[in-house]
Amino acid sequence: TANCTLVNSLKKALEPKHGAIKTLFLEDELWTEDRPALPTTPAWILPKEYAGFSPAEKLGQLRKKLEELGCTAQLVGKLDNLAWLLNLRAMDIECTPYAMAYCYVTPDRAVLFIHTARVTPEAKAELEANGVTLAEYDSVLDFMAAETEPQTVLAESATVNYAVYQVLENNAALTVKDLADPLLPMKGVKNEVELTHDKEAHLRDAVAMVRFQIELEKRLEAGEELTELTVDEILHKYRSTTDKFIVESFGTIAAYGGNAAMMHYHATPEDHAKLQRKGFLLVDSGATYMDGTTDITRTYPVGPLTENERKYYTWTLQSHIDIARAVFLDYCTGFALDSFARGPLWAHKINYRCGTGHGVGYISSVHEGPQSLRPQNPIVFKEGMTITDEPGVYETDEVGIRIENELECVDAGTNQYGHWLKFEPLTLVPISTEPVIVDELTRDQINWLNAYHAHVYEMLSPRLTEVEKTWLKAKTAPIDR
Repeated sequence: TANCTLVNSLKKALEPKHGAIKTLFLEDELWTEDRPALPTTPAWILPKEYAGFSPAEKLGQLRKKLEELGCTAQLVGKLDNLAWLLNLRAMDIECTPYAMAYCYVTPDRAVLFIHTARVTPEAKAELEANGVTLAEYDSVLDFMAAETEPQTVLAESATVNYAVYQVLENNAALTVKDLADPLLPMKGVKNEVELTHDKEAHLRDAVAMVRFQIELEKRLEAGEELTELTVDEILHKYRSTTDKFIVESFGTIAAYGGNAAMMHYHATPEDHAKLQRKGFLLVDSGATYMDGTTDITRTYPVGPLTENERKYYTWTLQSHIDIARAVFLDYCTGFALDSFARGPLWAHKINYRCGTGHGVGYISSVHEGPQSLRPQNPIVFKEGMTITDEPGVYETDEVGIRIENELECVDAGTNQYGHWLKFEPLTLVPISTEPVIVDELTRDQINWLNAYHAHVYEMLSPRLTEVEKTWLKAKTAPIDR
């Protein structure tokens, strides 16, 4: 299952030792006992009303792009790209609605290699109506080896499975072109239909987050003993109440106190913390609905804070705001924009050892490129891209703080200097202001936070009860020096 770039680097390393690479089918030769079967979760097609384009229309877009690149065919194997191309969904990967499959696309054919018994009759009919024929998943290598129709096949060695690449190269009828996969940037920019639905999913998610926070506060005030696991249970209760909920977009990270300093911490029944009435609780969570995927982090004060905790929180908020309110020219890359966020923390000689943000898929993976806010990312930002904004402070065994919104890249006008872009928030959930040292914030930062909170109240209040509105009004109250 290794990609070509990895295998070729191993080949190079083995050359001085006269080593060689051999392809083995491990399930036949080594792994025979207790090997999990191929996933058989039902495969279905996301309706055009949610996707914006039908599979046939997306296949047409890909064929046009392949023609521009001097290619006639592509064997699509990356599951995120395949999900986008055919609007194909399943639940083969935990928290990620993908189907294990390949699709071979030529100018007049599209063959989907999948365990066909799992494709619902409705999905099969829709695929066939869109010019897609089905074949068994296990037949893909034999099919490609036996292909006799001459094609120039695009295959990105950095991502294509090595065994697949070998079959393509060894077939005399096929000419392989090692080029960047065009599907990644195609799906990286969301269309208007996707963005419209995504905004609705974020509003639904925000209501769940509000109700979660209200219950959390009530139960803490009542003196209940709560744990990090309780947080996950409350969130699931509120997110799963609608018929559009599919699954959490990743395992909830509920981390109290020093646990939050571990960026990928995950509480387990065997190892988790009880919430105390002091310090911070960090909650990083999200969901995939029929109309969008969300990712949000809030750091909640659950009792008295130290001066350091208040400083770290304030500086993190400043970093979050600085990227959220950034205005930039349309040649800026993720690398350039990443530095926008780090300024307030760098001013105090603090850094976080991760990117500032990542792309988020649409009813897809919560981590999806090609865009990201991180050092070395070369992707230029475009209208319609979405990104998370999640700077943080992580002090080992002391505290972890992260504030995360998902943002949409939008047009900001054109003048004599060029075309300008900016971000607008998709996430509309109050940010705790109790820990903020207001004198540390600039006037622009205060104005942004107050405007954001006014927008949060305006958008969420029609969906809440009177009691919830009162709570939200207090949480979104403007701050000032």
